[in-house]
Amino acid sequence: MRLHRFYIGDSVELKQKFWVNQEELVHQWLHVLRYRHGDQLILFNNQKEERLYEVDEVEPRALHLKMVTEMAAKTPHHHTYLFWSLLKKDNNDFVIQKATELGITNFVPLIAERSEKTGFNDERAMKITIEAAEQCGRVDIPTIHEPLTPEKALQQFGEKVLIHIAHYGGSEQLASHDEKPTGIMVGPEGGWSEAETNLFAQYQLPVVSMAQFTLRAETAAVVASYLATK
Repeated sequence: MRLHRFYIGDSVELKQKFWVNQEELVHQWLHVLRYRHGDQLILFNNQKEERLYEVDEVEPRALHLKMVTEMAAKTPHHHTYLFWSLLKKDNNDFVIQKATELGITNFVPLIAERSEKTGFNDERAMKITIEAAEQCGRVDIPTIHEPLTPEKALQQFGEKVLIHIAHYGGSEQLASHDEKPTGIMVGPEGGWSEAETNLFAQYQLPVVSMAQFTLRAETAAVVASYLATK
């Protein structure tokens, strides 16, 4: 049987032995994966802890686990911020999933002047980050921030994050700083407005190009995530 990983939550201590009675997890384990005595699974809790467990007892609404061994916890090498303009349809889900797999640690949705969508479901976004973290092997869960305009994002994060602007024709290289996280802002399908471009110039933000050709906004966000987490 394939060995699955599960996020158990921030508040759960990974003890040598303990009962798990979280309704959603128990339902998945018993009725989807059909775990029985002796089956093994991996748990992590966003505290840089990851352990292999074996099912010791099974009850209708709970499973008792005993630890088999500790495992090497994998976390991103750097703290990184992805500021991306909200996209239409399911493209936001795609960006969050892939950026989590690449190692982005903070997501800041942007409401740019040319954004085609302004609504954001933070609960859905958190669910996607958890599922992506379970799948890719990292033990931390990225932080989802509230949607902001580019101006408010710069006011809130400009001093503590080394922010870059993704824009076609940019010439700068993505820089890193030992004392600050790296961040990158990706615009909407229609590109940054003149007012936003002037704002970035006012903050003297470096402008980087993602590729030789013009990219779709969701592609640019994924490429930006890769460059920020290298």
